[in-house]
Amino acid sequence: MNKTIFITGASSGLGKASAKLFAAKGWTVIATMRQPEQETELTQFSNIHLLKLDISDVSQTAEIASKAEEISPVDVVLNNAGYGLMGPFEGTTDEQIAQQINTNFLGTVLVTKSFLPYFRARKKGNIITVTSSTANIPYPFVAVYAATKAALETWTEGLSYELNNFGIAIKTIVPAYMQTSFGSKAQLVSHPDYQELFGDYMKAMKADASAKRDTPESIAEVIYDVTLNNDTQLHYTAGELSATEYKWLRKDGIEEVMDKMNKRFF
Repeated sequence: MNKTIFITGASSGLGKASAKLFAAKGWTVIATMRQPEQETELTQFSNIHLLKLDISDVSQTAEIASKAEEISPVDVVLNNAGYGLMGPFEGTTDEQIAQQINTNFLGTVLVTKSFLPYFRARKKGNIITVTSSTANIPYPFVAVYAATKAALETWTEGLSYELNNFGIAIKTIVPAYMQTSFGSKAQLVSHPDYQELFGDYMKAMKADASAKRDTPESIAEVIYDVTLNNDTQLHYTAGELSATEYKWLRKDGIEEVMDKMNKRFF
């Protein structure tokens, strides 16, 4: 039986890797991005359909489900779109904070809401949201980003009972570090009084970049496996590094882990 997955943020990284994997598995893929006219790689797949979506635009999120359903009834929604805001919190503008929240949290919530009537009518559906290990171990200088990911984790937990009663599953995928362009594409902010501290952090991050990282393709495999199971688990660590960070939390607790992280970076 042919199934259909709807993916946000499919222009690069995990979103693109997931689109290619599901297409290779024979699924119909509805891949969304802000500028689909610039996409060339995904257009090579006959079972991938591109849709324009700026997830921070409420007018677009409200109607996206109806557009997708015209292509094919959707079985799985993969909430992947998001972007990073990196730097001293005091240096961020009000507009940057609002954009981060609207993109990473509100947009995801509204996209999901637009699909619920269709899922409820069919008494089935799967909502998978990509969060981050920073939701559990909030790194310095990405506090707002981490907060949006933590909000998605809590939102998932709150909705699970509501949706399960209609045959709708909701889960999160929690990766740590991937070999993506996230760091280079993150919007950097600055503040003169934090310059030295932030400089130390960025040096440590660049050093980490040379270490072993999980690939978008390996995390996409986890997502694919999650779509096939019927268990009641809500949160799935994805990748070696994410699992390692969860072991830290279970063993030491958040205060001890944060102390280790601060010593590591500073």
